[in-house]
Amino acid sequence: MAEVGEMAPEFTLPDQDERPVSLKAFRGRWVVLYFYPRDNTSGCTKEAEDFTALRPDFEAEGAVILGVSPDSPASHRRFIEKHALKLTLLSDAEKRVLRAYGAWGMKKRYGKESEGVIRSTFLIRPDGVIAYRWRNVRVRVKRKNGEVVRHAQRVLEKLREMK
Repeated sequence: MAEVGEMAPEFTLPDQDERPVSLKAFRGRWVVLYFYPRDNTSGCTKEAEDFTALRPDFEAEGAVILGVSPDSPASHRRFIEKHALKLTLLSDAEKRVLRAYGAWGMKKRYGKESEGVIRSTFLIRPDGVIAYRWRNVRVRVKRKNGEVVRHAQRVLEKLREMK
């Protein structure tokens, strides 16, 4: 499992256009690497839309956003087109990268245990070291006062804090 303070596990995965994308290509930039269960599901759509909406803010901070799921590049393309997403989505069908980052494993849902994607986000420094990690992410949290806190906004705030 990838831990804060360690070098982020290297990888090369196909994006939505089936082009290989390597983590090492982003050395010198901050990377927001988020793992999500499945294209076109409610929570995953909200998360992708939130990251898309904040993409200009992340770019202004020198960061790139990469989403990873076990879905195919073709599924990612349809997801991007359907929701007008402005993200790079990577396909990890063999779940090697998911496992390397500890984003694949046993989880409970409705009282049942099953193996699957553990929604997680990693903030990776320009030198390739993991600066921060979120596990078991809740995409949007509604506070008692009615305020909705979006995970993507929290990631942006943490990026700004760490820079």
